[in-house]
Amino acid sequence: MKKGPVLGVDPGSVATGYGVIRQLDDGQTVVLGAGVIRTSTQRSFPDRLKHLYDSLCQIIRDYHPSMAAFEQVFVAKNAGSALKLGHARAALLMAAINNNLEIFEYSALEIKRAVVGYGMADKRQVQDMVTLILKLDRRPPRDAADALAVALCHIQSAEMDRLIRLEMSRQ
Repeated sequence: MKKGPVLGVDPGSVATGYGVIRQLDDGQTVVLGAGVIRTSTQRSFPDRLKHLYDSLCQIIRDYHPSMAAFEQVFVAKNAGSALKLGHARAALLMAAINNNLEIFEYSALEIKRAVVGYGMADKRQVQDMVTLILKLDRRPPRDAADALAVALCHIQSAEMDRLIRLEMSRQ
């Protein structure tokens, strides 16, 4: 696995959260940037997808992450919404792929369990734990907090994989 900043992405067709974090050598995790990419429902859907793609490409150029962690799509109640979310996620994935980032994916359950300790945590609990873990001065917007949680989940998962490999090499 490459070493460097991790881009977390919480895909959405109207609001996409992003967060870029780096784990320092001392184990501390710092936020390099976080925010929300917003698209206007007044624009055509193809224009919204292009905006998502272009915006994430710019974020990648600005922060130089070496990998991207995405929240997997959950099954929505509305088929039309699920399709739009899938299209938005594909545009965002392509931005990361076309910028040569290593891609990782995590379910909402995995992310919440990693950050809050409880897979059924609500968005407020995720915001609060992200704020606490990353020692932020204030609670980030929900979509940005979700994206930071995705990135934190990846760092935790990567560390667990490293420890398992280390233990297996000793046997």
